[in-house]
Parts: sequence; structure tokens; C-alpha cells
Amino acid sequence: MKIEDLFKLDGKIALITGGGRGIGKFIATGLAEAGANIIITSRKMGNLEATAKEIADEFGVKALPVQCDVSKEEDIDNLLKVVTENFPRIDILVNNAGATWGAPTLKFPLEKWDQIFNVNVRGVWMLTQKVAKIMKEQGGGNIINISSVMGFRGSDELTHPAVAYNSSKAAINLLTMNLAVKLAPYNIRVNAIAPGFFRTDMMAFIEKPEFKAALDMTMDTIPLRKIGDIDDMKGVAVFLASDASSYMTGHILINDGGLLAK
Repeated sequence: MKIEDLFKLDGKIALITGGGRGIGKFIATGLAEAGANIIITSRKMGNLEATAKEIADEFGVKALPVQCDVSKEEDIDNLLKVVTENFPRIDILVNNAGATWGAPTLKFPLEKWDQIFNVNVRGVWMLTQKVAKIMKEQGGGNIINISSVMGFRGSDELTHPAVAYNSSKAAINLLTMNLAVKLAPYNIRVNAIAPGFFRTDMMAFIEKPEFKAALDMTMDTIPLRKIGDIDDMKGVAVFLASDASSYMTGHILINDGGLLAK
């Protein structure tokens, strides 16, 4: 196969959760640019509709927005009903939907801990299990989980007062490896991307003037001294979604400007 063909996704069908903005939008854009038809989901339909129209107009692929809260099983079931009514298969699943909450560690509310795990871990598991059954029946598929560099390390209170988030992403790292082994007999690959600091709504606070100290501290931890943006995510996502990574499964690909290396 020619090198350019290894990265093509022509005719593939990709489901991306949390796809209306941020990293999910970056990934959806990259997969569509490589030729995939996409389904994007989130809790907010406005963002989804705008992103779907933008992607369909620019790349000429099908782009279907579907409202879904991945912490609710009934929403997931409705999502998959809509997907199967509109597309013959699901080739790629990107589990990007995520939540975080900031509060001092010793005052962190239990209900927020539960909320973060319901979205970041339980929701990923529920959707993945259901989609994996579809992929098994169709002869294979490709699952990409979105983890975080915070799933490998602790973080100080000033730059990241969100104790539950790190633990939830560590769970995703091990879930990725475990499912890679368990689903390999069905020709289903499971990998993850662990982003560092990217320019998203979730991270927008750190570039506000009142958080200059936190931004300076963050930049000091990143050897490339930059916040990641769309082009820093698109290629990585297409690599894992395409035949270019056909011999990779159970891998967590770190995309962080060198943060963990330091």
C-alpha cells in the first residue's frame, strides 16, 4: 500500500463523542478531511449543528449531529439507534466526551467526583461495550479513547485543582490496554491519545490575565513552550484511525509538547 493510502479514511464512518467543540471538534475535522463520514455527539445541540455544517460544507462528507449525554444509558441507546438508521456500520469510535471540576482537594465534593467518573469512565465503558458488539458483528473496528497526560501524574493545586480528573483518566489508560487484549480476537483495535494542554474551552481559563501565574507555570513544564491547537491533534487522530497504525493496539499515544518527558 502506498504511504498516502495508509492515511486515507475514504468511506469510513466515525462516531466522535464530545465532537461539537475543543479536541472532539479537532478530531472530527481531521477524520473528515481524511475522507470519513462523521457522527458527532454532545449534550449541546447548538455546537453540534454548527460543527457538522462546517465540516460537511468544507470536506463534502456526511456529518450527522446527535444530542447525547454519555452518562445516561438511554441517551446512548438512542444515539446508536439514530446511527444505525443512517449508516450501515461504525468503523471508528472516538471516546472524547469528558468532564472536569475544580475545587481544593481537601474540599472536593463527592457528588462532583461521581459526576466526573460517570462521564469519563462509566460513559466510555457503556458506549464502548455497545459499539464493540456492533464492530464484532461487522468484522472489526477501531476505538480511540481520549485520555490525558494527567492520567500519568499528579498535579499541583494552582494549575490543576481537579483531583478526580487525573484518576478518571488513569482508569481510561488501563481500560484501553485491557480492551485491546480482550477485543483483538474480533479484529477491533483499541488505542488512546493522551493530550497535554490544548487550546479548548475547558482550558480557556488559563490564558486569562488573572491566571497569568498558572500559565507561566504551565509553560515552564512544556519543553516546546506552546499550547496545542487543531493541527497538533488532527494528524495524530488520523494516524490512529487509519491503516497507518494497523499493527498498534493497546497503546496510549502521548501528545503533550514534551510535558511528561520533563
